[in-house]
Amino acid sequence: MRIGMVAPLAESVPPALYGGTERVVHYLTEELVRLGCEVTLFAAGDSRTSARLVGCGPRALRLDPAVRDQLPYHIAMLRTVREQADRFDLIHANIDWLHYPALLDRLGRTLTTLHGRLDLPDLRAVHRAYPEAPLVSVSEAQRAPLADLRLNWAGTVHHGLPADLYRPSTRGGDTLLFLGRISPEKRPDRAIRIAAAAGMRLRIAAKVDAVDRDYHEREIVPLIRAHDVEFVGEVDDAGKQRLLAESRALLFPIDWPEPFGLVMIEAMACGTPVIAWRCGSVPEVVEPGVTGFIVASEAEAAEAARRAGLLDRGRIRARFEARFTAERMARDYLAIYARLCESASRRPIAA
Repeated sequence: MRIGMVAPLAESVPPALYGGTERVVHYLTEELVRLGCEVTLFAAGDSRTSARLVGCGPRALRLDPAVRDQLPYHIAMLRTVREQADRFDLIHANIDWLHYPALLDRLGRTLTTLHGRLDLPDLRAVHRAYPEAPLVSVSEAQRAPLADLRLNWAGTVHHGLPADLYRPSTRGGDTLLFLGRISPEKRPDRAIRIAAAAGMRLRIAAKVDAVDRDYHEREIVPLIRAHDVEFVGEVDDAGKQRLLAESRALLFPIDWPEPFGLVMIEAMACGTPVIAWRCGSVPEVVEPGVTGFIVASEAEAAEAARRAGLLDRGRIRARFEARFTAERMARDYLAIYARLCESASRRPIAA
């Protein structure tokens, strides 16, 4: 199968440090190539891939200080995608809905994975305008805000990681870990208070985007200083491996409808329990008492942190291998690709 894979340009594929969608696109692309697909990846020019790379710009936009607005670069990329569209049996877009007008006459052969939150009211306008677009959600919970619209859902595909990306740790440590991004909806303040209530040390390995810098300085830095928290900053995969392996549990105290939460399965791949709030995808990912705990308060989270060492880290890793590998993700997508191509073959592509 010939697939055109369209990635966001904010980060390279894979990202050097933080990056969710581009990281998932990388894992999926590499697995599809391994399974025998002919994949062309439209992505930032500094991406690394086994697929055929069409570099759209010299490097990741987030790392380019000259870039103030990322939208024009994505619109320029879509001109390139459009010009090459006839090369593919199917285009798989991972840039929200930006490609709809450019690929309007071939939406039946274009699969759109929605990676972000869908509870923002303004999004309803674009989904009402393009109800025919085949969509994939990354969790069932992600769909809830649009449940009243008649959309063309092709399936739900949970994210996956390469099985050999992280090594499981059988022991763990005595510290707790907050891993990801500093922002109000991720609630690093909760993580700091939970660790303090549990009587445990906390490490924070997270990036701080420009939009969240004031929040970080005003709300989080004073808490870090008051509770002697270790702030590590952004880390790569090797850094994640080390931090997760050394942690008693990952704290995921979110306060928003998380569409998936890749860091949860990164923790599971290392055998590390997850302590998470009942928001968004969490009940679909965390198995209470097996791979972690789902909580509703800081007091519950602190108690879960004290009990996390009782969970079987080998069993956590086994559940990751059963549910969240890149191979499972790729095969789920291949089944959807086949259905879309079969359906589209019954309808000629518009000239």
